[in-house]
Parts: sequence; C-alpha cells; structure tokens
Amino acid sequence: MKFESLVSTIEQTHSHFQEQAVKAVNISLTIRNYLIGFYIVEFEQNGEDRAAYGSKLLDSLATKLSIKGLVSAEISRCRQFYFCYPQILGALTQEFKNLVPQHILGTLSQDSNMGVEPSIMVSSTPQSTKSNLYVPGEKLLSKLSFSHLVELIKIQDHLKRTFYEIECIKGTWSVRELKRQINSLYFERSGMSAKPELLSEITQQKTETADPTDIVKSVYAFEFLGLKTKDALEESDLETALLDHLQDFMMEMGHGFCLDARQKKILIGDEYFFIDLVFYHRILKCHVLVELKVEDFKHHQIGQLNTYVNYYKATEMQTDDNPTVGILLVTNKNNALVEFATAGIDNHLFVSKYLLELPKKEQLEAFINNELLKWNS
Repeated sequence: MKFESLVSTIEQTHSHFQEQAVKAVNISLTIRNYLIGFYIVEFEQNGEDRAAYGSKLLDSLATKLSIKGLVSAEISRCRQFYFCYPQILGALTQEFKNLVPQHILGTLSQDSNMGVEPSIMVSSTPQSTKSNLYVPGEKLLSKLSFSHLVELIKIQDHLKRTFYEIECIKGTWSVRELKRQINSLYFERSGMSAKPELLSEITQQKTETADPTDIVKSVYAFEFLGLKTKDALEESDLETALLDHLQDFMMEMGHGFCLDARQKKILIGDEYFFIDLVFYHRILKCHVLVELKVEDFKHHQIGQLNTYVNYYKATEMQTDDNPTVGILLVTNKNNALVEFATAGIDNHLFVSKYLLELPKKEQLEAFINNELLKWNS
C-alpha cells in the first residue's frame, strides 16, 4: 500500500464512521421525541389520573421534567409529531419497541391506522388525489433529521407534506433549503405545472444539500446530548472572541451590569431565537439585550432586535422593572455601527437616563474597532 492510499483509506474510514455516529444520534433523538408524544397520547386516553391535569398536562410535564429543552412547546411538538407520522411506530426496531409497554404495542399493532408500514408514494407530484400515501417510517428515520421533521409537521395537508418529504429525501436538502422550497410554494407550482417532473429536475439541480454533520450542530441535538447550545451557534472564532471580550467589557464598565445569559434561547410562536448577551442592570432596573453581527449593517437587524426587546417587555419584565433596552453592534472591517433600540419607551427623559448609565456609543465603537484591529494584526 502506498502512502497516498493509506491517507485515503483512513479518511474514508473516518467519514464512514462519522456519518454512522451522526445518524445514530439523529435516530435516537427522533425516536425519543416520537415516544414522548406516544406516551402523552396514551396518558391522555388511558391515564388513571388524567382528569386531574386536563388542558394543563403539557405545562405540568414541562415544570416537573428536568430534561433540557423539553419546555411545554417542545412537548406539544412531540405530541404533534406522533400524530403526523403513525408509520414510524411500525419502523421501530425491537430495541426501541422494548420501551413501549407490550399491552399497548399489541393494541396498536391491531389498529389499521397505526403500526402498519405503508408503501412509499410512487409519484412525487401533488396532482394525485390519493390521501393514503406515506413515506415509510424507516426512510423518515434514516434520511431526515428531526430538524427537517419539525418543519414538515407544520404542514397540515398530508399530501403536501408527503410531497416535501419525498423531494427533500431525493435531493438530500438542508433544513434551510426545505424552508426555502416551502416558502417558494414549490408544491403549488408543481401542481400547476404541465411537466412537474421537469420542474422537479430543474429544482433539484439548484438546491442546497445537507452536510451530515449539520444534524449534530442543531439545537435539538446539542440539548439531547447535554452540550452547551452556544457552542452550536457562534459561527466563527472571530464572533466567539468578540463576544467573550464584549461580555468582560460590559461587566467591567462598573455601571451595574449583571450577566443574565449568553445565547439566550427564546421561543416566539413555534420558532426559536437566540440573543447574544442578556444583562440585568441593577441601577436602571431593566434588562439590556446585546446583539453582535459580524457583518455589514442590514435594516432587518434593527427589526429583529426590537422584536427581542418587545418579547422581554411582554414576558420577562417584572412589575417594578423598567423597559428593556437593546444594543446592536455591527462590524464592517474596521468600522462599527452601534444602535440603541428604545422602541416602546415613551418617556424621553427616561431614555436620556438610560444613555447616561449605559456605555456610550463612542466607547462601544472603539471597543469593536480595537478588537478587530487585534484580530487582523
């Protein structure tokens, strides 16, 4: 064996087992969430004390469970996942079936709607009028990440959802690509197309494919594995270094900053967002949200920051708290933009007080520029 062959063999072996490990994590995460949904539905139907919880069951579960990431909305998502994909039950290996009480499994296997492995949809066009077509559960588990499935269960129409499942599997789409195709009304355009097969061929040539490691970089996988979410979100060494130093800079300002969270995860509707730094200011008695963008300024960034400020106003402010303030920092080579978001604060005198206690715009600009100079030197 030549040296080049040795290198190639080791790299191929590494890639193979890395892909297998990623698949194992994804399948375990997906089946865990499916079984959570299954257990909840079983309790709702047959639990001895189910009446005591009623509509507050999911909230009670979220409060009682000590599992990272399983907030009420995520538990509800697991329940919805179970209802959307009955065919997954029939795809469970014996290892996972052992986690389901046998008397329940036996009852479900006799139900024609559950536990029976349906056949894959033959045509991927939405022109078919059949509604009993499914992608096999085994393919869903092996070909799609749970992040893909989260997007798919938002689609209520079964045929439409099946269409995107097949196209996503066929094109090995990334989650971002799946979202883009749904938003582009690909299903509807295919239904109106005289040659849907040609449209599919053209579309698949232009799509963004998934990197296998994207699965374990997802928020769901990080929480499932007990890792820190922020490690999955900071996109570059530069961003990480800037946030590390910015956090220290704000704390050392001596104006009453207390660090509340870094990469603070918030849920708005059915979508998660992450705030780079969240402080509580003891003197102003308010939250201060800091967003850092290692890129040029874009107008939507102000809208995003104001959304976070309004979220805190609606959900996090205590009765004696003052309105939340947001700070946006944007880099562009050695130029910096600093913007204070004070949306919803009507009292201009109070805004002035904020600006006296918070770091000055010039200080923040100097900080960003100095950090970038050190990074580039």
